[in-house]
Amino acid sequence: MVQKIALFNHKGGVSKTTTTFNLGWMLASKGKRVILVDTDPQCNLTGMALGQGTESGEERIEAIYSTDSNIRTGLTPAFESQPRAIEAVDCIPIEGQDGLFLLPGHVGFAEYEVTLGIAQELSGSIQALKNLPGSITDLLNKTAENFSADYILIDMSPSLGAINQNLLMTSDFFIVPTTADFFSVMAIDSLAKILPKWYAWGKQASSLPVLKGASYPFPDITLRFLGTIVQNFRIIRGKETAAFETWIQRVEEDVANKLIPVLRQNNMMLSEQLYRENGIAQSCTLTKIPNFNSLIALSQEHQAPVYALTPEQLRSAKWQGKVVVKAQEKQKQFESTFSDLADKIIGLTSLSYAVSA
Repeated sequence: MVQKIALFNHKGGVSKTTTTFNLGWMLASKGKRVILVDTDPQCNLTGMALGQGTESGEERIEAIYSTDSNIRTGLTPAFESQPRAIEAVDCIPIEGQDGLFLLPGHVGFAEYEVTLGIAQELSGSIQALKNLPGSITDLLNKTAENFSADYILIDMSPSLGAINQNLLMTSDFFIVPTTADFFSVMAIDSLAKILPKWYAWGKQASSLPVLKGASYPFPDITLRFLGTIVQNFRIIRGKETAAFETWIQRVEEDVANKLIPVLRQNNMMLSEQLYRENGIAQSCTLTKIPNFNSLIALSQEHQAPVYALTPEQLRSAKWQGKVVVKAQEKQKQFESTFSDLADKIIGLTSLSYAVSA
């Protein structure tokens, strides 16, 4: 059975897309079948995976969008009242990694935000729109079944709209990527207020007979928190700079003292034992990823993770000598980081919910 993992933070610029792509690739390299789902109207994940920015890449994307292979057109039967059922999306295999697929995004997916918001008010108007709240789950489940997927990784937009509310609450797990700065601390405080409200909405929606009996039934809510990822900080002489170290500590403290207690109270945590068994501390920091600016840009250019870049691709950036050696050292560090992260994800999600009391 597929496990849906949402990567969500309503603060932008926290490397959700880069993390989704690299984590998906690593999970696939460990034998898992993974679908990357781009639900952000900016479509950065789609561009990264398919080569946007090159002439051939642009042509390939245009050809794909002339078909039904994207998130928006997959949902049109529900949102545009077409006389046909939702069908699995024909995902795009990602070149260079077997078992990894992309469900492309679409700028027009945001057009469904208002209608879905009305449907999710759970008011008297719900009868006419009862098929919408469960339609995204139906699409993802059918697509996962068609591709025998073990994981769906959902790259979400930085917003608090109806689409994100639906995507997050109907996922099995979620990860909160953060950066080491003041605004991420603010975002954690905000999530501690927002997520319980969304969870209460999801539980109410899942209990309504009108939604359970819809053509696309709204699922039971089983969302659990996997942890946070702290990234984009500078390393000097093998250690975070003092300023970044302070903000990393602030983020971890706020997660431990503000977010986790609220999530535990609302039954959105796994068991403490399961976190411990997978080497995750009380702050639920899954990993810390320093800034790899130049390598990240190169990986996006070649549609491959940092750790999968070849020596030829490194040299294409006109790097030579010690610069190449240093880049290869960083590649190994990045690979080790994501291998460890993927192992933790597998460990946390491989068992039936060992939920907290």
